[in-house]
Amino acid sequence: MHYRVFYLFDRSGESVSSASAVEMSVRSICEQLLPRLQCEDDYLGIIDAEENIMQILCEFEANRYWVELPLDAAKASYGRYMDLDHLRELLLGLPAVFDRQDIPGLEYRPW
Repeated sequence: MHYRVFYLFDRSGESVSSASAVEMSVRSICEQLLPRLQCEDDYLGIIDAEENIMQILCEFEANRYWVELPLDAAKASYGRYMDLDHLRELLLGLPAVFDRQDIPGLEYRPW
């Protein structure tokens, strides 16, 4: 499965904006991008076939990641914390179009 991705890796200064998102396979995302999430300002965005976005934010010191499906119109998101193994498992099983039902344990959070 392929998605478009955007990201910021603060330490290296490397970034790709959501407007310039690049296509990558899930395997490449897991192998090349996840290991680069290493500090609090790092993030990874994944865009599905219907332009829905999943964002992954790093909490490196806590050894966890915040995974969310933002709802811009509501100024909120559905999200949850995951460790790296669960995050990889989630990504490898993603459907073509993201749905809250596909990610158990999401909680609603206003911005």
